[in-house]
Amino acid sequence: MRAVLLALTDELKRLKAAGVKTVSVSDESMATLRRLVAARNTGNRISETGERKPEAGKNEKLVSGPVLAESPPVYSTLRQPVSGSANLPPPPEVVLPPGDKSVRWQALRELVLNHPVCRAHVRPGKQVVFGVGSLDAKVMFVGEAPGAEEEQQGEPFVGPAGQLLTRMIKAMGLERGEVYIGNIMNWRPELPPRADGTQAGNREPTPEEMAFCLPFITAQIEVVAPALLVALGATAARGLLGAHSFKTLGEVRGRWHDYRGRPLRVTYHPSYLLRKEMDGRVAANRAKRTAWEDFLAVMERAGLSISEKQRNYFL
Repeated sequence: MRAVLLALTDELKRLKAAGVKTVSVSDESMATLRRLVAARNTGNRISETGERKPEAGKNEKLVSGPVLAESPPVYSTLRQPVSGSANLPPPPEVVLPPGDKSVRWQALRELVLNHPVCRAHVRPGKQVVFGVGSLDAKVMFVGEAPGAEEEQQGEPFVGPAGQLLTRMIKAMGLERGEVYIGNIMNWRPELPPRADGTQAGNREPTPEEMAFCLPFITAQIEVVAPALLVALGATAARGLLGAHSFKTLGEVRGRWHDYRGRPLRVTYHPSYLLRKEMDGRVAANRAKRTAWEDFLAVMERAGLSISEKQRNYFL
């Protein structure tokens, strides 16, 4: 059951990243999912014929195919705020001390890492996550929120998606430490914990959560003063451009925007590119090429040299 729901969650996230807003669900599929949920609640299992079997054998197959078409129960769970997330206080006013970039950035970092609201939303043993990188970076990347690896290490983009981002930064001719990387949110959006107290899966930040944390990323942008910004994914783009500024990522990627007087480029989140690999090499390379074209535009705008080899990546 859990494996099916995780597969479903990944598929729905992939569709959403691609701009799909609705999913058709047949009555038969809905009935199948209801039987699965009912079986889980009663401790029974369901065979392919739909019969409940309290003592199912190890080799018995469960209904799984039709469930991949289901969306309402899991999708609503992914978007549902956990207790307290919709009752956040007003966004904080960030006032930094005078001084150079290092002094102001350190003061901002201490403010965020010790902010009582941020700390209240972090589970024991996990960390509030703050931006990292060069304070003199020309390019600043902005993601949406920390995941499991990020809240463990206290640094943005260190999991699989972060490793892909690092490789793409190197493909630009830069090192990770030469750019700045931050998130709209500073804690991992919460979901109800499992029996062992840990969290399985991720969800998008709510508008309230992003609004609360926005002053922190805005202050980082002001301190670093990058030449341009790159929003990674639709959620980060909505955090910077406004929650209702667009419906699908395709509406805003591929061109330049303005964020408080700085050029902003919107591109795919690295996690979307990783999910495309499940669709095969051709689909993955096509998605990576589309994202790479955004990176090429960023390189040109930042005045970075571009070789012929770089221009032809993923072609």
